Amino acid sequence: MTRPRLSLPRLIEMNLGFLGLQFSFGLQQANMAPIYGYLGADEASMPLLWLAGPMTGLLVQPLIGAMSDRTVTRIGRRTPYFLVGAVLCSLCLLAMPYSPALWVAASLLWVLDAANNVTMEPYRAYVGDRLPADQRAAGFLTQSAFTGLAQTLSYLAPSLLVWIGFDRDMVDANGIPDITRVAFLIGAVLSLSTIVWSVVRVPELPLSAEDKAGLATDPLTLGGAIRDLRQALIEMPRPMRQLALAMLCQWYAMFAYWQFITFAIARSLHGVTDARSAAFRDTALTVGQLGAFYNAIAFVAALLLVPVARRWGARNAHAACLLASGAAMLAIPGVDNVAGLFVAMLGIGIGWASMMGNPYVMLVDMIPPERNGVYMGIFNMFIVIPMMIESLTIPLFYGPLLGGDPRHVLMLGGGLMLLGAAATVRVAATGPRSIS
Repeated sequence: MTRPRLSLPRLIEMNLGFLGLQFSFGLQQANMAPIYGYLGADEASMPLLWLAGPMTGLLVQPLIGAMSDRTVTRIGRRTPYFLVGAVLCSLCLLAMPYSPALWVAASLLWVLDAANNVTMEPYRAYVGDRLPADQRAAGFLTQSAFTGLAQTLSYLAPSLLVWIGFDRDMVDANGIPDITRVAFLIGAVLSLSTIVWSVVRVPELPLSAEDKAGLATDPLTLGGAIRDLRQALIEMPRPMRQLALAMLCQWYAMFAYWQFITFAIARSLHGVTDARSAAFRDTALTVGQLGAFYNAIAFVAALLLVPVARRWGARNAHAACLLASGAAMLAIPGVDNVAGLFVAMLGIGIGWASMMGNPYVMLVDMIPPERNGVYMGIFNMFIVIPMMIESLTIPLFYGPLLGGDPRHVLMLGGGLMLLGAAATVRVAATGPRSIS
């Protein structure tokens, strides 16, 4: 099937939904650890409270990816999943900052992450479906750019609200600041509106007669989707299997970073551990500003990575970016001033941009296009399984090996990023792809 090339404005419009989707993820990354802290969670249990994301990703994304390969509706294969996920996500974002207890916030996170996961992999597969081969890398790196932009805005939202006049110390009875509630309201609006814009402006291509005939003889069933998933696992290309080790290292490190960065910087800058203190709330705002900065760097870096990946190849470019991120994580615990932390965010942003783009550029050269959905879902397992391992293992050695100090978690993450870079360069090359 010949796929029409898209102009740059249309390429941007088709990926606009990633702005809302990643704004939601950014709100989680920036605010769930503080919300859990406000509601009384202790640091050692923090990873267990973040299990929702990897668990729902492991259960939902591969199955949804396989199902979307076989779905046939008037509005497309992937679009129904976009819309259902976006509606559920918006509802959970509205409710999250009103959580009266820790268990309520944790339960809402499970539903929110399930909704995001219903949307995520069909959206990735949509890029593979919609674009010709020589535009796919640009498509995935455009998604990476929107990830950087969305998360810049989501991390910065509470600080922007303070700058326009909201009181940073105005909190409800549970200790959750008003600025957090308003930021989540903005996220709820963006999550739904941007997805709807994308699917209306750049609808899916109609299936060919041959594809329709094939699906008619083997229609969508839960059992069929599970069989597709099992078969795809058995037939997984060797380079994709090799990429699993690099993904283990980088996603274990990044998940640990999101969970502990606020607590680590609270110690480094203010010497505090009390999540109810004004100094901790100030730290949460600072972390939001730092997160906005590294995501802004990621937005720019994602665009610059297109020619870099063309020249060096996505594999080598990704390894170099992981080195930069690892060096930054190792440096952060020793920085005791905000200016130095902003410098460290350069490395975090470069690594984050590459993590959201280059592995997918590598992946599309490894997998058959007619199985984009199922393999995108399986690839997400390479992300969520490391997150699950991190969530289950950090509580076991947080006290005995890391001394109960979140700064040591960041140092562990830095070392794993360096190992991830080494593992990336060992992935077998699959041949260059033209990037435009």
